[in-house]
Amino acid sequence: MRILQLHSDFIEYEPIEKEIIDAEEAERKRVRLEEIVVLFITIEEGDTEAIAMEAVEEIRSSLLTLKVNRILLYPYAHLSSKLAKPSVALNVIKEMEKHANELSLETYRTPFGWCKQFSISVKGHPLAEQSMIFLEKDESGEEPHELISAALKAEEKLNPEWFIMNPDGELISIDQFNFSQYTNLKKFAKYEMVKMREIVQIPPHVNLMRRLEIADYEPGSDPGNLRFYPKGRLIKSLLEQFVTEKVIEYGGMEVETPIMYDLTHPSLADYLHRFPARQYIIKSDDKDLFLRFSACFGQFLMTHDSQFSYRQTPYRIYELTRYSFRREKSGELVGLRRLRAFTMPDVHSICADLDQALEEVKVRFKLSMDVLREGLDLDKENYELAIRFTRHFYQKNTQFITSLVKSFGKPVLIEIWPKRFFYFTLKWEINFIDNLDKASALSTDQIDVENAERYNITYVDEKGEKRTPIILHCSPSGAIERCIYVLLEKAYADQKKGKSPMFPLWLSPTQVRLIPITDKYVRDCEKILTKLTGNQIRVDIDDRKMTVQKKIRSGEREWVPYIICIGEQEISSETLPVRIRESRDIRHIELEELITEIKRKTKGRPYKLLSLPMYLSRRPIFVG
Repeated sequence: MRILQLHSDFIEYEPIEKEIIDAEEAERKRVRLEEIVVLFITIEEGDTEAIAMEAVEEIRSSLLTLKVNRILLYPYAHLSSKLAKPSVALNVIKEMEKHANELSLETYRTPFGWCKQFSISVKGHPLAEQSMIFLEKDESGEEPHELISAALKAEEKLNPEWFIMNPDGELISIDQFNFSQYTNLKKFAKYEMVKMREIVQIPPHVNLMRRLEIADYEPGSDPGNLRFYPKGRLIKSLLEQFVTEKVIEYGGMEVETPIMYDLTHPSLADYLHRFPARQYIIKSDDKDLFLRFSACFGQFLMTHDSQFSYRQTPYRIYELTRYSFRREKSGELVGLRRLRAFTMPDVHSICADLDQALEEVKVRFKLSMDVLREGLDLDKENYELAIRFTRHFYQKNTQFITSLVKSFGKPVLIEIWPKRFFYFTLKWEINFIDNLDKASALSTDQIDVENAERYNITYVDEKGEKRTPIILHCSPSGAIERCIYVLLEKAYADQKKGKSPMFPLWLSPTQVRLIPITDKYVRDCEKILTKLTGNQIRVDIDDRKMTVQKKIRSGEREWVPYIICIGEQEISSETLPVRIRESRDIRHIELEELITEIKRKTKGRPYKLLSLPMYLSRRPIFVG
């Protein structure tokens, strides 16, 4: 059983339609409950009435702390993929309701088996959001074994100190910092300290990714594995190419490594338990294998077999992993934000010593911010920085950390660990805050002090002696799929501010749409298209049998940056009436001027052809 507990100012819900045949009878009316603890409950295979009673006892204890006596039991099937049968789940829910009433809790319950529309306001204190897991115990009284890394278990028991560091290096306790001018930093700090990762509301980008035919859920696969439509694949491949080119410019040597590894290999198995993530395990012949969660395994084995000296450090090795795998919790798998299979640019730098590593971190920090700015149009106002390290590292390297914060130029969230729990002594992350106030890491880097020794990676120093290096782990953009999530969430936020939602021009699947006034002008559109495509601009023609106004609205709904209607007047004129999405106006400009403008705005970014028919009348509809 998995429960997401939310101390709420109010919740409003309304049953909309039955989702299963066994759904309870219910009245379709809107219900509002105030000052209440809402319990989103997922009943899993093996859950029993005994677990129901245990859960209610635990909930009552937390209610005493919150000083609340009202609860809403909300059946919610999205926190796990291992669901109990509906009849079993309903019985367990009813047992929870019965036991809660016996304990004199004021108990409400939403109808079982219904799709419900709801809105909720969660309170802002640290204990307002909590998650609980209750598992059936085996004959020995122990909970069943799950393959979860030791590092992940250690992370759950962390008791760090939290601070904000100003650009001048001042370290301020988080409860004394004035967040009045730093709204997103406040949201980020709360999210990190509470560590509530489950999603209970559908984030805006999910509707957008489907409506724009970017990506969608794949019911025929494991949750967290998505399908990408042609437009989404184009955006994804452009981002992959852009990040790869930036890493190669920085000095990364691109390689390719396997996606699965031997679970019994001593170095691999040891590292597996030092990384805070859940793993996929598969069997092949007589071997137990795990799917990689990053490019570390293959790159480290490759580096172990190579020969290099201090003259070749920093030794920079890179792979764009398609895919990396992490068995994230079901309740965290919503849209593009967090997946179980994702594309991760992963560049490691093998450094001779800590001094070289610290200088390399600064180079990669700038690289990452350049990637976000040039690739996603994100600047420091669009994200927050967290730096995490041990107290010992801070004492020895205070000047380095303060210089990193100074270069960032605004306050930073600091997490200080009492001791080292993982293979790294320092980790920084750039985080985006979405429209549901959830934080998602993009760029990141780590100072790894374990894996060179674990994999027996050595280099030759100036005296000809073998030395153990320090390894840096960096993703300059974060997962490519998460980059698309950020683009969609940012566009939605821009729309709420009155701006036109859109992709950066170089990522827009269609950059220019031509609309013939009548079929008579299709050939004229083709001539314009030929000239634009010859200048590496993606163009299509809306030749469908509908009014011009509907075609214009269709282009606007697809976020097409430039729309041009072509008729007799346009053919006979030296200028074209170009609808510009960004400025929301129509400019009469020459075709050459438009080409120059687009090439200027997309300079330095990759180009790919649009893998869809040139004519919209010939395109399938992927999302109904």
